[in-house]
Amino acid sequence: MSTTADDATGQAHGERRRGAFSSRRVFILAAIGSAVGLGNIWRFPYVAYENGGGAFLVPYLVALLTAGLPFLLLDYAIGHRHRGSAPLSFARLRRGTEGLGWWQVAICFVIAVYYAAVVAWALRYTFFSLDKAWGSDPEAFFFGDFLQAGDVRITTDVVPGVLLPLALVWLGVLAIMALGVQRGIGAVSLVFIPVLVLAFIALVVQALMLPGSGAGLDALFTPDWSALTSASVWAAAFGQIFFSLSIGFGIMITYASYVGRREDMIGSGLVVGFSNSGFELLAGIGVFAALGFMAQAGGVGVDEVAGGGIGLAFIAFPTIISEAPAGALLGVLFFGSLVIAGITSLVSVIEVVISAVRDKFDTSRLTATLAVGIPAALLSLVLFSTTSGIYVLDVVDHFVNQYGILVVALVSMLVVVWAIRALSGLGDHLNVHGRPRVGATWRVLTSVVAPLGLAVVLVLSLRDDLGAPYGDYPSWLLVTFGWIMVVALPVLGFLLGRLPWRPGTHLDGPPPGSDPTAPLHPTATPADVHDEGDHR
Repeated sequence: MSTTADDATGQAHGERRRGAFSSRRVFILAAIGSAVGLGNIWRFPYVAYENGGGAFLVPYLVALLTAGLPFLLLDYAIGHRHRGSAPLSFARLRRGTEGLGWWQVAICFVIAVYYAAVVAWALRYTFFSLDKAWGSDPEAFFFGDFLQAGDVRITTDVVPGVLLPLALVWLGVLAIMALGVQRGIGAVSLVFIPVLVLAFIALVVQALMLPGSGAGLDALFTPDWSALTSASVWAAAFGQIFFSLSIGFGIMITYASYVGRREDMIGSGLVVGFSNSGFELLAGIGVFAALGFMAQAGGVGVDEVAGGGIGLAFIAFPTIISEAPAGALLGVLFFGSLVIAGITSLVSVIEVVISAVRDKFDTSRLTATLAVGIPAALLSLVLFSTTSGIYVLDVVDHFVNQYGILVVALVSMLVVVWAIRALSGLGDHLNVHGRPRVGATWRVLTSVVAPLGLAVVLVLSLRDDLGAPYGDYPSWLLVTFGWIMVVALPVLGFLLGRLPWRPGTHLDGPPPGSDPTAPLHPTATPADVHDEGDHR
């Protein structure tokens, strides 16, 4: 049996090999980079518009304060206290809960596989913006010339115009991941997040100068107070917060495990949460200012041109770019922002998987990156560089978000709070160096309000999907890439949880030295708070 000193020595070595962010600032930028993704730019503006406009900000703020931030702090506490990937942190929380962490890992793997394709589209469209390659019909160009999408069926017909940028995205991401936590993820965040903010501010300024921009802002922010009486509007607010903050599926647990033991995780969580929401509001202003111009140019109402998701990015915005003064600049700023936001989010998603593999099997950073990244890249290329890729992507994205992320988030929260009663200990951990302190209010929000909000969102989503087939897709497509995947992910997660850990892994509670009030073990070196540099 190991002695306490041996455990502490092994733990110090383990943390050196895992890597860490060099400072709180780098961690915050990395966490913001994960939270600020494609959904902030193309999902929030339309969700707000469809659910009461300016009035939607009320339930949105309530959801942020009562569910989003409390859940974010719960993720931080689990990862920061237990110093591991999602599976390792859950295993240290309670042995039988490790499968929850692997369920989250499986979800992240699926997201990475399709998310890279959308980043690749945005990369290609950044260059298309220079000469407005989509011509006079952006919709026909996107589905026809670019994606070559035909009937809804699975094909192996490769689209070279998607294959090349998708391969480049994966090469870039794997290079970042191989460099490690600080030299890869941290360094990219230090550069990309300020660039993203500056680029998007420039985009907003450009959009506000377009004729008709005021009409777009009026459409977005004019409040419909009657919407506040609708349960679906409140559910939309809670859903947007959970999707937006990257909570509940392993990312923030993993990132928090790379933070110094004495850092203020509560203050960091508040900075990340409010920064993410601030960017969403900025995105709403920029997108709807541009839609206002599009509506005026077409002589129609904003309601006739407003949309979200892929339609907004790859159909509506190209139309705007074609007609706007300095349209090429607007296009480069918009699609360039999508690429940067997508890369920082994709990096955080794939890191959840790499970190779990490293912890479980005691591999080097490079070995884990290749073991995870090559299969993910190949699967991504096979599925999403074909003429059927857009249909598979749409179905997988819908189901993994509605019944992957939200379900595992709800189950994880209920297990941590009610099954193993770990909330008080996690709150105490946050309070050691965190300000403002969390107490009874946080525990009530985390144990009651947040799970209830998630449950309502899930029930409404399930009602809609059972009432009518999603997207009017054929049932075989929805079953194969939707419902079967949803069931397979937790099964796979709990099967992976039965695999043995590497010898010497500490699993009985928080690892030695994880108490942030205690001094670091004498064997700890500056590498504990920098990068692992382990490329054996």
